[in-house]
Amino acid sequence: MSYRFGDFVLDYDTRQLLRGGDEVHLSPKAFELLAILLRRTPHAVSKAELQERLWPSTFVEETNLAGLVAEIRRALGDSAARPVFLRTVYRFGYRFVGEVAGRGESTPAAAPGPRLCLVFETRQALLLEGVNVIGRDPDATIRCEAPGVSRHHARIVVSNGEATLEDLASKNGTYLRRERIASARLKDGDEIRLGTARVTFRIMPPVGPTETVAGDSGDPFGGGG
Repeated sequence: MSYRFGDFVLDYDTRQLLRGGDEVHLSPKAFELLAILLRRTPHAVSKAELQERLWPSTFVEETNLAGLVAEIRRALGDSAARPVFLRTVYRFGYRFVGEVAGRGESTPAAAPGPRLCLVFETRQALLLEGVNVIGRDPDATIRCEAPGVSRHHARIVVSNGEATLEDLASKNGTYLRRERIASARLKDGDEIRLGTARVTFRIMPPVGPTETVAGDSGDPFGGGG
């Protein structure tokens, strides 16, 4: 199935976004988000639904979704202030507002893969395919406001299931396994220090379908009746 809008064609079968025959690169999650919004045109889609579609049964920060929207806008040359294609629906979600040809068929969900994430003391932040900027700035993919963290402190680049940590000329440096680094490949369980913040890089298994439970099984935590 393909969708035509403006000078662009999104071909879902080949997983390509084309402009005048030239490919415009999008990360897999951004591509999936754009396909969902195109298919649902002209309706608005809530943030909650988009998060569930893109990251089923996984908690992610709202900034992850905003990062994908920003990536799509850059690829399309669109503007949040004067949108031609992608409009923010205040306190709800997003809507594709351009003229679309070729709508009508549903797009199958992408097969789940391993989940790469950063584990803080009280939360997890899912890493997106592509560039994940960590820092205090509001536009950072992952916000971290601990003392000593720069506005754009570091980034983690995810590609084909692998992740690379890169320092962004931060004032206090980025440390991996207690050594200050400029760039290094990450492995499961690695400890990262940014300023005073300590986080752990984890590779989690894909989330499987929810098991159907028949009848009352008693206490879900094993306490019984």
